[in-house]
Amino acid sequence: MPRLPHPAPEDLRRDPLPLRGRTALVTGAARRGGIGHAVARRLAAHGAGVYLHHHVPHDEAMPWGADRPEEVAASVRDALGDPDAPVVHGPGDLADPSAPAELVARATAALGGRLDILVANHALSGSDGPLDAIHAALLDAHWAVDTRSVLLLVQAHARLRPPGPGGRIVMMTSGQDIAGGMPGEIAYALQKGALASITRSLATTLTGRGITVNTVNPGPVDTDYATGEAYEAVAARFPAGRWGMPDDPARLIAWLATDEAAWITGEVINSEGGFRR
Repeated sequence: MPRLPHPAPEDLRRDPLPLRGRTALVTGAARRGGIGHAVARRLAAHGAGVYLHHHVPHDEAMPWGADRPEEVAASVRDALGDPDAPVVHGPGDLADPSAPAELVARATAALGGRLDILVANHALSGSDGPLDAIHAALLDAHWAVDTRSVLLLVQAHARLRPPGPGGRIVMMTSGQDIAGGMPGEIAYALQKGALASITRSLATTLTGRGITVNTVNPGPVDTDYATGEAYEAVAARFPAGRWGMPDDPARLIAWLATDEAAWITGEVINSEGGFRR
């Protein structure tokens, strides 16, 4: 087999819009303080059309609350200075087993009949505890949202997207397999761990269709859920003396979506800023 030549000089020059003409679905993008919103901004800034998925009732039930979906979409457009940028939004309760395929189909249609990039950022928050506190219904709830829905999204994306280069899937995990684990969130850690474990198998399955599959552990990110002494204690464990911000993992995820990352697949990548566990 002949060796591939070095890239031509013009191929080494960075395109300011490396995702021009491509489209992306970002799940769990219901509020401007979250990672999903930051990812959408980065993908759109790279030229991609973006569909923002939200499940407002989930965030409304959390201490941090939810934003209006129109405001989240407008924020993505405003960051680009283009009020007509292709940014669409829509709801979906991914605990419903039929919702993932419906969401992918809806996003594909809204973005011109093609979906290239899937960022499965959503998760079930709260409703968890240590080993002695968990029960079957709690485990089932986390399984349905944190794991089953992600695999069904991946399945639907692979079925609808025509084979060819440029396909990208990024899943999210939470460092549950790093020193210390997550003993206070057993159900969440279990289901996120399943995504880390299946990453390589999905990558092997989809490489022939031109789709890379990677999982990102963003580490502790300031998405408005911690305050006071707990916030300061976590900040002190970063060499930089600050929490990760939503745009920190978003930059990595956006890069994984570009052609620069075409050779990266089957990986679980930690983006923790040197966090000391």
